[in-house]
Amino acid sequence: MGCAGFTCSKHSLCALNILYVMVSLLMIGIAAWGKWFDLVSSFQVVGGVIGVGVFLFFVALVGLIGAMKHHQVLLFFYMIILFMVFIVQISVSSACLAINKEQQDQLLEVGWNNSRSTQRDVEKSLDCCGFKRVDLNGSCDAACFPNRSCVPCADTIQKYAGEVLRFVGGIGLFFSFTEILGVWLTYRYRNQKDPRANPSAFL
Repeated sequence: MGCAGFTCSKHSLCALNILYVMVSLLMIGIAAWGKWFDLVSSFQVVGGVIGVGVFLFFVALVGLIGAMKHHQVLLFFYMIILFMVFIVQISVSSACLAINKEQQDQLLEVGWNNSRSTQRDVEKSLDCCGFKRVDLNGSCDAACFPNRSCVPCADTIQKYAGEVLRFVGGIGLFFSFTEILGVWLTYRYRNQKDPRANPSAFL
């Protein structure tokens, strides 16, 4: 028979939003954990991840409440927000998968020059100094720096950047399809009658 009834649509929408709540809490928890243990010192990175997690949490909460109460206004705004998130996410994911090596190098260099705290994190974790050259007269948090045996970080970063972009793009595409599924489920659920309600009342 498939999932065509009111109850099935309701449970599917609730399950999808519970998944989003879990993902949002996981994002917030990982960002806070990384900052607490000083794995990431950049406040912009941590703040950005937590901000996305909080936004996703509230969107999922609106969808969950709307689904449980069959609330037309909440479901409408949830559907619109989710569709907008889908457009942004599929665009970013496609860009991550389509970016070439030259564009990748330019983005890496811009990101490197924009945040000193991110530079320190990368130098410490990858044991390298500088982006394209090692400045022996400067400062570096890498363990190799006192021995003057460091290599530039650009070579090491580029080894992983392509894999990371493909991974992020793939994950983004997966979640973008769950979002369009959520939009479709919400649209269908809004136009279904609640069998427990008055049969003459179409909400």
